[in-house]
Amino acid sequence: MPQYGAITHQIDAAQLVLYTFFIFFLGLIFYLRREDKREGYPLNAERGGRVLVQGFPWIPKPKAFRLHDGRTVLRPRPEDFAGEALPNAVGTAGFVASALEPVGGNPMASGVGPAAYAQRADVPDTVWEGDPKIVPLRVDARYSIATEDDDPRGYPVIGRDGVVAGTISDVWIDRNESQIRYLEVALAPELGGGHVLAPRTLVDIQGGRRRVQAWTLLGAQLADVPKTKNPDLVTLFEEDRIMAYYGSGNLFSTPERRDPWL
Repeated sequence: MPQYGAITHQIDAAQLVLYTFFIFFLGLIFYLRREDKREGYPLNAERGGRVLVQGFPWIPKPKAFRLHDGRTVLRPRPEDFAGEALPNAVGTAGFVASALEPVGGNPMASGVGPAAYAQRADVPDTVWEGDPKIVPLRVDARYSIATEDDDPRGYPVIGRDGVVAGTISDVWIDRNESQIRYLEVALAPELGGGHVLAPRTLVDIQGGRRRVQAWTLLGAQLADVPKTKNPDLVTLFEEDRIMAYYGSGNLFSTPERRDPWL
């Protein structure tokens, strides 16, 4: 009886196609697994010293990527292999990977636990045309607050302890999505003055009481919110730090919040 596609008595064309597919698929998995290690690796382990953890497969060599704004970045970054400073914290137990407890200074600015932030690019996010995406209303007169919404400008900013930290001086909008991203707070003189940003999602605009409530922070703690280098721009890195500061207030704003309920 004739055998169609037979190469030998043990191998035929269908088997070769199947084996070729298996080899291709395994190679694809290997390639994709290496490529997804261009961000976030190597891991840092404290085992009597700094140990680079790569896992399998190993991290690929740095590759240059050209961004839409003309910048060129390397991934993985050479500094990832040089290592970054470990957070100012100590382990809560005597074993590797135990929970970290921030030490010294303001825990909300420690970069530990809920205050952790990513080392994002220190440049503003942009719209398709290349202009900054998040700007205060004073920069772009094409945008305004709808008449049926509360305009928080001029409202006092209250911490969760009832202390007045300052007043809202402007509103920062997202040009892509036409919504409020940040409220700009002019700090009270007793807090050192200056301006800081408050994420719209982490404060409450109380139009009926004509005030803005920062539920995660005490009033005085707004003075230490990370500031922007440019009064009219916020970079991706600065956004991460600001969000981490406010978000970590749920745990770090007062000592009793750091203790378990049970």
